[in-house]
Amino acid sequence: METLRKKHRKPVPRKNRILHDSSNFSVVEGYKTIRTNLIFATAKSGCKRVIFTSCIPGEGKTLSCCNLAITLAQTDSRVLIIDCDLRKPTVNKLFRVKGIPGLSELLAGLSQYSQCIQHSGYTNLDILCGGTIPPNPAELLGSDSMDRILENLSKEYDYILLDTPPVNVVADTLVLSPKADGVVLVVRQNMTTHPDLKKAIASLKFGDSKILGILLNGVEGTSKNGHYQYSYSNRKSDEEYQ
Repeated sequence: METLRKKHRKPVPRKNRILHDSSNFSVVEGYKTIRTNLIFATAKSGCKRVIFTSCIPGEGKTLSCCNLAITLAQTDSRVLIIDCDLRKPTVNKLFRVKGIPGLSELLAGLSQYSQCIQHSGYTNLDILCGGTIPPNPAELLGSDSMDRILENLSKEYDYILLDTPPVNVVADTLVLSPKADGVVLVVRQNMTTHPDLKKAIASLKFGDSKILGILLNGVEGTSKNGHYQYSYSNRKSDEEYQ
């Protein structure tokens, strides 16, 4: 392999975007705290593969995945984001890079690694976008080709973060979970409901997924400026969600 460098829900704020030099301090520190927890939760030798998913659309899983990747890359770790939401890929829009060719072309053998993997503009962070939307996303993600791709990429990176569709909507996350070290479940204040969360945890448990933690974002701060904050916790026992 080539060497690679229907309830009313509160709308997601339009100002959300990936971290940059002038990002709010509390938001940056929140992601750094989550980064520390994630590092400890995945402490092992070799590449760590972590899935990011949510209960339903709009909870901020893609933004959370990208921002965690940025903070991980700041530790001098080699990090790769793979947009595995082949039904609605959006990572390329956040980083403002081309979305094609990407993972779907790589899985189909239509493109090479060097053609699909792009530099994000952040040191130590690369991106593998979703590519052309295929007719059979779940089958592609669960294929032997996906196993080979992850195995090859694991030789080049310290962390591979996989952005997947909401677990309550399609089965793509459950298909991928055996290929990863764990799952981070993203939820949003004033949007995710108790039934949403309970269903998502049950689905991940059914798929024998290891839940590394639950990331709560969109938390309204108590300060006057109302900055958005982020928190991360280990999975609670199943009984607490029943």
